[in-house]
Formats: sequence, C-alpha cells, structure tokens
Amino acid sequence: MKYVFVTGGVVSSLGKGIAAASLGMLLKARGLRVTLQKFDPYINVDPGTMSPFQHGEVFVTDDGAETDLDLGHYERFLDQSLSRANNVTTGSIYSTVIAKERQGDYLGATVQVIPHITDEIKSRVTRLADADDLDVVITEIGGTVGDIESLPFLEAIRQFRLERGPANVLFIHVTLMPFIRGAGELKTKPTQHSVRELREIGIQPDILLCRAEFPLTDETRRKIALFTNVTPDAVIEALDVTSIYQVPLVLHEGGLDALVVESLGLAGKATAEPDLGGWRETVGRIYHAGSRVSVAICGKYVGLKDSYKSIEEALVHGGIHNDAKVEIAWIDSEAVTAENVGALLGGHDGLLVPPGFGERGIEGMLEAIRFARVRGMPFLGLCLGMQCAIIEFARTACGLEGATSEEFDPTARHRVIHLMPSQQRVVKKGGTMRLGAWPCVLRPGTLARALYGVDEVLERHRHRYEVNNAFRDELEAHGLVLSGLSPDGSLVEMIEVADHPWFVGCQFHPELRSRPLRPHPLFRDFVAAALGRRMGSEAAGAGDADAAVRARQT
Repeated sequence: MKYVFVTGGVVSSLGKGIAAASLGMLLKARGLRVTLQKFDPYINVDPGTMSPFQHGEVFVTDDGAETDLDLGHYERFLDQSLSRANNVTTGSIYSTVIAKERQGDYLGATVQVIPHITDEIKSRVTRLADADDLDVVITEIGGTVGDIESLPFLEAIRQFRLERGPANVLFIHVTLMPFIRGAGELKTKPTQHSVRELREIGIQPDILLCRAEFPLTDETRRKIALFTNVTPDAVIEALDVTSIYQVPLVLHEGGLDALVVESLGLAGKATAEPDLGGWRETVGRIYHAGSRVSVAICGKYVGLKDSYKSIEEALVHGGIHNDAKVEIAWIDSEAVTAENVGALLGGHDGLLVPPGFGERGIEGMLEAIRFARVRGMPFLGLCLGMQCAIIEFARTACGLEGATSEEFDPTARHRVIHLMPSQQRVVKKGGTMRLGAWPCVLRPGTLARALYGVDEVLERHRHRYEVNNAFRDELEAHGLVLSGLSPDGSLVEMIEVADHPWFVGCQFHPELRSRPLRPHPLFRDFVAAALGRRMGSEAAGAGDADAAVRARQT
C-alpha cells in the first residue's frame, strides 16, 4: 500500500483539493486503484451545523455523512462514490479519543495529543486503506501550514512516514508563487518560507506544486529546488486555468503522475501513460462549446458561490453533454419582488432554485418560481426549491391562501410542507436529518421516468421537512404530478407540473451524483430544455429533452 499526503502553504484556497483530486484521477487513469481522504482541522464533528457562508457546501455521501465540499471534487474526478471514512475532522478525532478514555481503553495513562490523538489520526488512514483493495491512498490535510489547528495532523503524518518508510509515503506541498507586477516576476520567497515551516516540524516535501499565473522559468525552478531541498523535476507548476477539469492535464504535462509512480515504485502496476482520451474530449467541449445558455440560480446563499459548488459543477456537466456553455446568473432571493422579477429573470433561459434552510429569502424564491411556471420557463427545484414550488402552486393554482412550510410558520393553516414524523422527537441538530441515499420509485408516463429511463433510483438526501400528505389529493387535482415517491408511497420525492414544458422538483440532491463524463439526468435535460427555449422551441433543443417530453405525452 502506498500513501500520498497533500499539504498547503502560504495562503488558503490554493486548490489543494483540486490538486489531490487531479492526482487521484491521473493515477486511476494509469490503472491504479485509488481513493482520496480529507483531514479537516476544525473542532466540529462534521460541517453539518456550519453556516454555508463560513464553510460553503455540505457534501453528503451515500452512507449519510455530511462532509467537506472537497469530497465532491474527489467523487467527480475519480468517478466513484466515497463514504464517511473519507472525511475526518479534529472534532471526530477528539470525540473518539475521549469516548475511549471514558470506556477505560487508556486505563492508567495520561491521555495526550502525542501519542493518543496522533495515533487515532493515523488509524483513520490505515482503516480506509484496509477497507478496500487499493494501491494508493491520497490524503489532503486541510488548512495552511503554520496554523495551530493542523499541527496534530502534520505530526501524525510525520510519524506515519517513519513507520511505513519513505518508499511507501510521499509528501506533496502546494504553494503560491505570487507575481509582483511592479517587479515583473514571480517570487519564490513565500514558497521557501512555507517549506521551511514544514521542515521545522520534521516534514520534507518530495514534490512541490507551485500555483502561479505564469510559467516557471528553468532558473526559477532551480532556485526553488535549491532552497527547499527537492530536485528540480519535483518543482511542478500549477498554472491558473479557466476550468478545474483542465488541472489534471496541466499536472500531467508537468510530469506529476509519472514522478509519483516512479517515487512510490508503482511502475510495475501502473500503465506507462494514463488513458486521458475521454477527459481531453470533455475539456475540449468545455472550451469550445457550440452554443451558450443562461441559467438563473435564485437562492439565499449566493454571496458565497461555494455554497452551491456541486450545483454549479452539475450545470457544467449538463452543458458538456449538450455542447453548450452554461452561463450562471446568481440572484439573491431576498432581492426578488413581484415588481422586479420580470427584469431579473426575463433574459434567462432557465431557473434553478437551490436547497437551503430557514425563512429568509423565501418570498423571493416564490416570486421567481411563479414567473417560471406561468411563463413556461424550464425550472428545476432542489430540496427547498421543490418545497417552495409546492408552496407557490398551493397558493396560486389551488387557492390555499397563506400556504407555507411548518419550518417557516408552525401555526399556519395550510402547512403543505411539514416536519417528517421521524423528526418530531429529534432534539439534537448534528447529523440527525434524513441523510444519505434513499430509493425513489418513478411514476410511469412522467417526465421523471423518461429522463432516468428506469423505474427506481437512489438519490442523496439532506432534509427534515417533507410534503404534507394531507394536501396531496388537492395538489394533484389542480395539475401537480407526484412523479416520484418513496417505495412505501409515504414520501413525495419528485414533482412536475402537467401543463408545463419542463418543470421538475425533487426532494433530494441530484447535483451530488453528477460527474463530468456522466452528467446527472436531471441536469443534462434541464440544460437541454433551457437550450431549447433559447433556440425558440423545445424541438430545436437537444434531443434528450425533446425525447423526454414526447415520452411523457405517450
């Protein structure tokens, strides 16, 4: 078993996650069995209770783990599903160690950061490696070298290399090479200082990935190598690119995967070159799309776009399939009113209302949904977006005045969305929602059934509230189609509007299962429908949406 640890220095948000995911993708393309893991230094057990404005998106795995958004990148680049074992936080480490101490596992010992915390950290790496038949485990260490929070993780990986041997463990450090415009050159000093901090705690990087706006000269590469104690060929430039999906190709051209294979003695298992044909074609379609389409995302967290990272990427995937560049307009739902909704949405080809929690911005979402429903604009509502679509339909089409969600007004008369029965006695907030992959049975003859092409699907959930079954008959009587249900029929999972060209809502999060080479059916066809609208008719759009509409009508 071989191990790669990826650290970051100088500043945060350098793209360690993309770098780790890109390396994983390249090694997998060489025929190796790979997984990725993220260590997050915050004390929260998981990011589930954090504000999206602080942490960004919470990525949910099939087994119901609420994880860091980097796991979304890992899944998209590797094209394989991960689990709760692939994300580890300081909070989960300390929680486990304290529980062991209370059970008496350390009886007689003083429980300390070294060795007890560091041993637990190391065990999370080996536990993941032992769970699957793997060749390489790539672990990203969150935070920036020099942060006090990440020190136990860095100490643990220092020990890990001593225990496993340098032939089995590789350290990659991602740094920043700032370009000083006044001097007209890239500066190496931040990289030198970052590596020095690592070496002071006993970690010597084997490979440096230097994030830069411009290519490194040979002289610059030699200078970095000299002052950081690595070979010049191990100083690899990570140039800024427009699409994250180009990063694996840039790193491959820099020799990263070849160097890792050679350093870890994997030449006997890996192919001589990675199979990148499909990936190159995908990147080519991103940069040379034949058309463009505009999608408005009306949500409450648009101030930090990372809050909707998987949605943004799923729209890119849908665009790739339809040979279209998807241009996203971010609209703050708090700013939408009945008076300005036409001006805000009128120039776009589709509307997506994303997930969220709480009452803030809801009325703006309802106005946007009403505009899309009445004007025949393609609409996709995700989780809260579907719930808002039902509230809007209940108010406008069914005449249920004041219809709302129990989440917003527990005393309202028409609570068309209410707390799930299984959630009514839940007090704790962390990790207690309906989480993970759940089955959804699709109704024959619906758009949903046509898009998926199967009778039952598994989709990932993260919610406490559901459609109130007391209102199902009335909603259906006025033209709302309940196109997806739980296997026992008790939970509404998908909805459509019968007389609308493309209006779909789902209680789950399809964006979490979309991949660049395998776009999710809902995003694939939502983009196709938006493109069809842009071109003047659904028949002029991509074939998938047209076929789906015809299938629904038969």
